Amino acid sequence: MKLKTLLPLVLSLSLQAAWAAPAAELDYGAYGIDLKGIDHAVRIQDNVSLYANGGWMKQAQIPAERTSTGIAEYLYDLNQQRVREIIEQAAAKPDTPEARQIADLYRSFMDESAIEKRGLAPLRAQLDAIAGLSSSQQAVAYMAKLQGQPVDTPFHFYVGQDPKNSSAYLAGVNQSGLSMDRDYYLGKSADFAKARKAYQAYQGKLLEMAGEKRAAARAQAVFAFETKLARIQWSNVENRDIQKTYNKVAVGDLSKRLPGYDWTGLLADAQLAKADAINLDQPSYFAKLSGLLAATPLPVLRDYLTLRTLDAYAPDLPPSWAAAHFDFYGKALDGRGADRPRWKKAVSLVNEGLGEAVGKLYVAKYFTPEAKRQADELVHNLLKAYDQSIDTLSWMEPATKQEAHAKLAKYTPKIGYPDKWRDYAALQIQPDDLAGNAARISQFNYQRDVKRLGQPVDRAEWGMTPQTVNAYYNPANNEIVFPAAILQSPYFDPKFDLAVNYGSIGATIGHEISHGFDDQGHQFDGDGNMRNWWTPADEKHFSEVTAKLVKQYSRFEPVKGHRVNGELTLGENIADNAGLEIAYKAYHIALGGKPAPVMDGMTGDQRFFIAFAQSWRSKTREAATLQQMVSDPHTPDLYRPIGTVSNLNPFYQAFGVKPGDKMYLPPEQRFHLWW
Repeated sequence: MKLKTLLPLVLSLSLQAAWAAPAAELDYGAYGIDLKGIDHAVRIQDNVSLYANGGWMKQAQIPAERTSTGIAEYLYDLNQQRVREIIEQAAAKPDTPEARQIADLYRSFMDESAIEKRGLAPLRAQLDAIAGLSSSQQAVAYMAKLQGQPVDTPFHFYVGQDPKNSSAYLAGVNQSGLSMDRDYYLGKSADFAKARKAYQAYQGKLLEMAGEKRAAARAQAVFAFETKLARIQWSNVENRDIQKTYNKVAVGDLSKRLPGYDWTGLLADAQLAKADAINLDQPSYFAKLSGLLAATPLPVLRDYLTLRTLDAYAPDLPPSWAAAHFDFYGKALDGRGADRPRWKKAVSLVNEGLGEAVGKLYVAKYFTPEAKRQADELVHNLLKAYDQSIDTLSWMEPATKQEAHAKLAKYTPKIGYPDKWRDYAALQIQPDDLAGNAARISQFNYQRDVKRLGQPVDRAEWGMTPQTVNAYYNPANNEIVFPAAILQSPYFDPKFDLAVNYGSIGATIGHEISHGFDDQGHQFDGDGNMRNWWTPADEKHFSEVTAKLVKQYSRFEPVKGHRVNGELTLGENIADNAGLEIAYKAYHIALGGKPAPVMDGMTGDQRFFIAFAQSWRSKTREAATLQQMVSDPHTPDLYRPIGTVSNLNPFYQAFGVKPGDKMYLPPEQRFHLWW
């Protein structure tokens, strides 16, 4: 099931989680280092990732149902099991309205006989409406009406905080409507060509299953339209430029700015009639889109909308539809050999649709006060390390340092779970209507966002559920958010050695804090408004220094013939490096001047770096890695420790790294931002 989620602009850690990982694969001992997972045949001075994880990697197998396996997957699976128990308990004793909703949503996914019996009936009204479109103008209006549904169209309307006035909400519209990243449509490599062929076959199969004639030819025409759509869309690198994607226009001026659209009708159909202004994320795209839509034959637009609808709901339809969906997205794009068990997909649905209702029960059972206390202490020490570092930075002007201190002082840490839980009372869930539930959940979330216009900004809101194994920084609220699920072993454990906790979760916390000062975050002030408070001299030095990072990461080749895009991943690579630098400083603050004990022959600093490398433990299918490389601003996991520790001087000292070692970078080539 696909849900349109309208979250705030966030910069996340993006742990690449898949599905179940046997607990036996992970053994972190008494103080948090997996000694068995180390490969002593590899010199840490040559490859920190393979040294720390090579022993584990030789034994680890990626289950057929998954794209990867590792720590994130282990915790994801643990949480799947926990949430399943919560759901079963809710079903056994549905003594609250939310418990009934949780049980009914899960049941609607698990009741395959009811799904089979309904067939395509849940979509009949939508498919008939598409078939009845009699003009291109009607097709465009229908695209706007789909905004409250889990169906992608070339328009994606949303409501979020105004980047230049974080105390107010602003409606916006950005490019959308593709099933694959645009690089898959336009790329010349054999990998992309293979994906395009599989996609066209999938489209043809959907039309055939819907009883349509000339399915292959019609699918080919739709693919040609999508390819034209991809050509006018902005690249992922261009979309990272927050200055270029901020284009606030008064509703009354839209027709002058972008003629060719009935903006009054579009906004009304998108349930945004009360908006007085709208942000155009990609103005040149929308300028060209009107002509493309007008030039596309109506039958092609109808087939495109039919396919978008069938694709969106395929996982919620009878098994043959779900299987076709998996054959493309799971096998062809991800490289998986088998689909997930149905109960796991049902748990994911409940987490997506009723996330905070589940989260409330999850936190009560699995997040201890001691874990929260120690997590608060970690965050405090990380913020203290950043505050101390600001005064020692050689590249910041004195006035800029004052602004940096002021912004840091306004950081809002959110640890574990929200203070106020989301209310799902208005969401109707039926135990025998999966596709209908998908539509209602999407509409519920969209309506919730639309109703924000004209209301005060809710800064207490969370963009992730407590049971999410991830973290993020939201510049609009100047907040760092760490859900309960990531604050557990092996990322963090109150019983672990200090070096391990700081090398693992500490680096994660440092990563998220640093996003407020990276190439995007530094363009927002402490109140969350887009205001560049750096001087031209700061900007110049920052650009010169980060150019080193672009060059460093662009040399990595996780998939043969495909290198890491150093520009796309720049912000996350900055955060990885800055986070580790600050975590190291915070670790020594936590030691309070006392020497760290030696454990199993490892000094505290050595444990710190090994823990960091093991926190990125992962084994991933090549097809999934390629997808990540073209669409995700995060470097593939095993290259993240290599790219970071090779820049940090204490790593060289801890392990005696010298010229000739593969991890060695000459001092003048090393990246330092907070050192």
